[in-house]
Amino acid sequence: MQVRRTLRTLLTPVVAVVACLATGLATQLPAVGADERRALAARFSFAVADLNQDPPQTRAVRAVQPALHHLRSWISSVGAGVAVADLDGDGLPNEACLVDPRDDSVTVLATPDRPNRFPAFALPPPGTDPTVAPTGCLTADLNEDGRLDVLVYYWGRPPLAYLRQPAAPFGPAGYRPVEVVAQPDEIWNSTTANALDIDGDGHLDLVVGNYFPDGARVLDPTARDDPRMQMQDSMSWARNGGRNRILRFTGSTSVDGLEHPGYQDVSDALTADQSGSWTLAIGGQDLDGDNLPELYVANDFGRDYLLHNRSRPGQVRFTELTGTRGADMPKSKVVGRDSFKGMGVTFSDLNHDGRPDILVSNITTPYALQESNFAFVSTGTGPIRDGLAPYRDDSQPLGLARTGWAWDIKAADFDGDGEDEIVQALGFIKGTANRWAELQELAMGNDELLRFPAAWPAFRPGDDLAGHQRNPFFVRRSDGRYVNVAEQIGFVQHGPTRGLAVSDVDHDGRPDLLVANQWYRSQFLHNTGAARPYLGLQLMLPAATPGGLPRPAVGAVVQLRQADGSVRTGQLYPSNGHTGGNSPELLFGLDDPSATVSATVTWRDAAGQHTVTRTLTPGWHTVVLTPNP
Repeated sequence: MQVRRTLRTLLTPVVAVVACLATGLATQLPAVGADERRALAARFSFAVADLNQDPPQTRAVRAVQPALHHLRSWISSVGAGVAVADLDGDGLPNEACLVDPRDDSVTVLATPDRPNRFPAFALPPPGTDPTVAPTGCLTADLNEDGRLDVLVYYWGRPPLAYLRQPAAPFGPAGYRPVEVVAQPDEIWNSTTANALDIDGDGHLDLVVGNYFPDGARVLDPTARDDPRMQMQDSMSWARNGGRNRILRFTGSTSVDGLEHPGYQDVSDALTADQSGSWTLAIGGQDLDGDNLPELYVANDFGRDYLLHNRSRPGQVRFTELTGTRGADMPKSKVVGRDSFKGMGVTFSDLNHDGRPDILVSNITTPYALQESNFAFVSTGTGPIRDGLAPYRDDSQPLGLARTGWAWDIKAADFDGDGEDEIVQALGFIKGTANRWAELQELAMGNDELLRFPAAWPAFRPGDDLAGHQRNPFFVRRSDGRYVNVAEQIGFVQHGPTRGLAVSDVDHDGRPDLLVANQWYRSQFLHNTGAARPYLGLQLMLPAATPGGLPRPAVGAVVQLRQADGSVRTGQLYPSNGHTGGNSPELLFGLDDPSATVSATVTWRDAAGQHTVTRTLTPGWHTVVLTPNP
């Protein structure tokens, strides 16, 4: 009897190890041969150019408060961002807002395919506070005059709106910086933002994702013994970050001939846990067909949130959604229950059921932080209700689970075949001294000590953490699995990447890509692949004021039906992600260059939902959305 008990005790861990190994082998994807990778990559071609040059006073690390000095390279790892749109009003979305941490500049510049249209110019903040640094930008018509403005967010202060002045020429004098909060002297440490109509009243609201605690003087070298400065209080359940903000649009007021947007802070619509997360990305998408955007909030050091939008005009309200766990599913791969490092989010219909699926970047370096990206695919088990999210993570069978230290993520049909390709921003700190051992020791330590900067190991200039990773470019095989062909395409970014932005800058039907690199020149990938038939849509809302111009219909949903009955869908949410903003347009690859297509568009304003259907020929179209009588 004693022998049997001893054998049972000894065999239990052996059986467990064998079961784990068998499961791992069973789920391991077969390798893809070099010939197949080359064949998949042959459909794509890009001309790569630098988006900017080296600034005169370039640097590679930030000045930080004394408590953070020994880990200043870690603190200095974010801040690059890019957004692209038609800022000069010529009909082409080929102007970029670029944030470069090497000199803390926010620059409006022309894309390199037509580089000499105007000299690049800066959007500086009022004053010269060296403890304030821009960390990203987005483009949107904030005051509803039909001209795209620029919202810049920062570490060290609340965001600023740079409003386009209609009477001034396009250039530095054409933008006026305007505060968007009542107390601009507050210290926010923002890492992402989104502009979308949350309450369905027809006006754009702002969602700002904050990182370090409010009031923390992260970039102030004189801030000794800062009582507000803390690192995260957990590697998997951190809730001591800066408060996420929701700013609801309340109307505009004319000041010196320019409409200034007004906002009400309705951040109390988020729970304490939701608003106190260390947020790195925000994505909006209508997941239940009511033309109100659900929010996916991707958080570092803890679980993400999928928020079901139950708002009405003037009243913002969310309920939290979580997925259900199957017997074969780790808890951290369930919607709303993960403990990973959410850093980017985008949407794509991966299973072609007409419902948007959710792609999320995490830290997935295989030999170090063995976590997983997410590909939350709709299960078709019914609509969102009762707090349940009908999504399952299929990142492993899709070939998307592990890539590297991942940030922004974008999905776009770069070859026009009707199937999205997926691009991800990778890399953390580039150097020569490998510091993975120190990071592993930190990650396995006591959470009670983690929030104290003095308990952290040093991460200084010259250290390296995932600094030489290559951005993946995923193409889908005929069996549904994605394959990374970045090496075969030949694109290598200059350094770690943060933001990605997609735009058909020359309206040739081929989406192009802008890449914002951290501490290195940013880059532009001009799509030179084979031309295919396409439908491009500039969806616009009517002018809001007399003498105004139409403005992008952010939140519009399109269902495209081709002559053969096939259906493609898209939603206009250009500011989704970490620090990369797409142009506010939709582009669809078509099968037949001569056949018309039926486009059904739904959108929402204070009067409710509206639907129109248009028959369109291939090419670019501007459609002003007016309700049917």
